[in-house]
Amino acid sequence: MTMAGFAKTPEHQSYDVVIVGGAIMGASTAWFLTEEADFDGRVLVVERDPSYQMCSTAHTNSCIRQQFSDPLNVRISQFTAEFIKDLRNRMGGDERVPNLDIQSYGYLYLANNDAFADVLRANQVVQRAAGAETRLLTPDEIAAEYPFYDLEGIVLGSINTRDEGYWDGGTLFEWFRRSSRARGVEYVANEVVAMTRSADGTHVDSVTLASGEVIGCGTVVNASGPRAARTAAMAGITVPVEPRKRFTWIFTAETPLDRELPLTIDPSGVHVRQDGPTSYLAGSKGFSDPAVEPDDFTVDPDIWQDFVWPAIATRIPQFEAIRVVTEWAGHYAYNTLDQNAVLGPHPELENFLFLNGFSGHGLQQSPAMGRGTAEWITHGAYRSLDLTPFHYDRIAENRPMLEKAVI
Repeated sequence: MTMAGFAKTPEHQSYDVVIVGGAIMGASTAWFLTEEADFDGRVLVVERDPSYQMCSTAHTNSCIRQQFSDPLNVRISQFTAEFIKDLRNRMGGDERVPNLDIQSYGYLYLANNDAFADVLRANQVVQRAAGAETRLLTPDEIAAEYPFYDLEGIVLGSINTRDEGYWDGGTLFEWFRRSSRARGVEYVANEVVAMTRSADGTHVDSVTLASGEVIGCGTVVNASGPRAARTAAMAGITVPVEPRKRFTWIFTAETPLDRELPLTIDPSGVHVRQDGPTSYLAGSKGFSDPAVEPDDFTVDPDIWQDFVWPAIATRIPQFEAIRVVTEWAGHYAYNTLDQNAVLGPHPELENFLFLNGFSGHGLQQSPAMGRGTAEWITHGAYRSLDLTPFHYDRIAENRPMLEKAVI
């Protein structure tokens, strides 16, 4: 039996690597394992929903930025930009694979107080040192470049228009899957429902699938997005990741803007950007931000009417007359400790690897994170970017890795 092109039952009783979750992080890791000359093991990707309708990857707004406060996060996005713009060569020159591009209208952070303006200034120093082209703009400079804003109360802006904006994450996701399967990675439409630890408790011996099979494993990768904590609990461990709703609206304006709209992060917390030639995208969290069930995608219409629309119409008066075309809710896999990724092995379960907690910037980080996880599996160390600052030990030690630029 197959589902969406995936068999339901694995071909083998054991695998060198079992990846729990086949969305962007699991798919990236699987593909990069096929790139490792020193890895020749069997890889199984277990995906509970091969339609991918309920995963965070399917609900992403597909943006990329270099404006982070941590230099490692900046370099991770820079690798993604390089990777996707050379995608065909990266995937062996297959002419079916497109080279993607980035619609680099940039992110525009707006500060309405001196404290946040100081954060933008400090972030720019970090970003420029890492090679980003972030510029700080006074209100007058913002008005000269983007005259459609109402800048009342704004004291400073920050923007980078190189490799920062929108890109086609769906195409990258598709080719990670297609290419890795062609190279021998096995995907199954199934679900991991239990894990068995070794007698000494130091590693996971096997995973049990919903269909009843018990599959031996050399390494387990937790790539289950907002369900990360549920997957970890099967192994008797914890990770502070929970689903948080994020809402998106696509709209058209009666009077479109005369130039591209940067992804504008308003002090209200609402963000809005260009989507198509004459359409726009707005995003926001809700009135509150609780953990939700991972299958809860209900949209609250009051959030748009009472909060989001007033905020964007205040900031961009031309958006007073607009029409919503479509709307949806997605999930952040939200790391409650510090909103940064959780990677690497568990200190007690040496073969259980985390790939979790991206808190809204997972898609843009997926190439570097998949590459790094594949390196760790193959070599026991990172060979490109050193991702150890994201390792689980900081979770165990309650030692946050502070990232000041979280949207």
